[in-house]
Amino acid sequence: MKTLFILFDSLNRSALGAYGGNIPTPNFDRLASRSAVFDNHFAGSLPCMPARRDMQTGRLNFLHRSWGPLEPFDDSFAAQLKSSGTYCHLVSDHYHYFEDGGATYHTRYSSWDFIRGQESDPWAAMVQPPIDRFRQQYHPLQFEDHRNGHRLQGMINRTRVKGEGDFPVVRCVDSALQFMTENASADDWMLQMETFDPHEPFHAPDGYRDGDTGYEGPVLDWPRYKTVDETPEEVAELRANYAALVRLCDAQLGRILDHLDEHDGWNDTAIVMTTDHGFLLSEHDWWAKNRMPFYNEVAHIPLMIWHPELTAGGGQRVSALTQTTDLMPTLLALHGEAPGPHVLGKSLLPLLDGQVDKVRDIALYGIFGGAINATDGRYSYFRYPADMEGAALFEYTLMPAHNRSLFTIEELAPATLHRGFDFTRGAPVLRLPARADAKRSPRQGGFADAHTVLYDLASDPRQMSPCENPEAEAAICDAIRAEMALHEAPAELYHRFDLS
Repeated sequence: MKTLFILFDSLNRSALGAYGGNIPTPNFDRLASRSAVFDNHFAGSLPCMPARRDMQTGRLNFLHRSWGPLEPFDDSFAAQLKSSGTYCHLVSDHYHYFEDGGATYHTRYSSWDFIRGQESDPWAAMVQPPIDRFRQQYHPLQFEDHRNGHRLQGMINRTRVKGEGDFPVVRCVDSALQFMTENASADDWMLQMETFDPHEPFHAPDGYRDGDTGYEGPVLDWPRYKTVDETPEEVAELRANYAALVRLCDAQLGRILDHLDEHDGWNDTAIVMTTDHGFLLSEHDWWAKNRMPFYNEVAHIPLMIWHPELTAGGGQRVSALTQTTDLMPTLLALHGEAPGPHVLGKSLLPLLDGQVDKVRDIALYGIFGGAINATDGRYSYFRYPADMEGAALFEYTLMPAHNRSLFTIEELAPATLHRGFDFTRGAPVLRLPARADAKRSPRQGGFADAHTVLYDLASDPRQMSPCENPEAEAAICDAIRAEMALHEAPAELYHRFDLS
């Protein structure tokens, strides 16, 4: 078997025609027409690298630590496949792999190709950037004149993007097609073709925009993570630029599908196509992710799987509840491998051939330090601590690194050794108080809508009006407790969420 694991970032389910979206996506729809399309697939740990750790290991990690590297005790589908003889190659422009908080992921593969230039990747070296020109070129919302953030580096990187062929997603597909061509006669390989797009900034080549938003002003394609206070024209502009970037992603996916058409690749190549999470584009009066409640625009994500034998009929819809942790055992199963005892995700292949009709009863998802969120497919539930900052919270790790920095000495000084987890295979881990000022991804909280709510997705699929159903809430809380126990959640979390 050959496997293409195609991973986008921030690809909204509602953007794709196969899920009822209104952005023209002929190539995503083309893949959907051949594939099993999963209708109840959800995120797990968020955002970027925590989601990828779920995918690599088949376990949720947001209950134990924030964004960070793979741990020494983690299972990894890439490492296991490589050790069993399957060649694993990573093509990615997702620069977070090459920061402190992601540095152990790409080295699990047999080889990798890092495409430079996305967002604030420290790629283009410019000692004295043209600040005055940038100030005129970009909307004040996304302009930045200092290097403490990351938007200035993003503006600098864009000075090197002259034509469509310079865009990182295009170069990613160039690299993936080169690998597929050079290894066409080989068998038993897995190619992970991963792109940061359509993550912000929503920068696409000329020709991918559709229609006039009525906006007149400098470049506006990089929203802040905050509540919506832009004008209707600015909102429309940001949404239109996201749609343009989705179209660019669709066109690049089409190049891969064309290659399979031209080389009879559908006969011996499986495809798994998904994303890490979605992105709020002014729905619920929010932009982006991380800070706000994890509405379905963020948590309910696309998944399509093509298998030469199991999905040959095409157009299959899978209603079973699934989530990102299930990808790891699925990728192993495509190459005849079984997961180890600490993997809690389930292979999705039995759903394709009718062996089973479900793999889980509940999906937990969230960000470290935020709410515990859950869905059983009928209801979605956001449970917040009564005191977000006062309740005890600890990081458990042997790899003390945040997104772009190591843990500080002040964070490390009060650390103790903890030996209470079976999944660490006998290794103790550091137990560190989770400081509110730590340089991790923003925690949820501090906003008017950060409170416990239940939504009935059958009658309220857009999650507009919380419902009161004590019986359903009690049942979901019982399921959350069981799932937390399965994942060996730290004892203090039961008290933090009043789930004792």
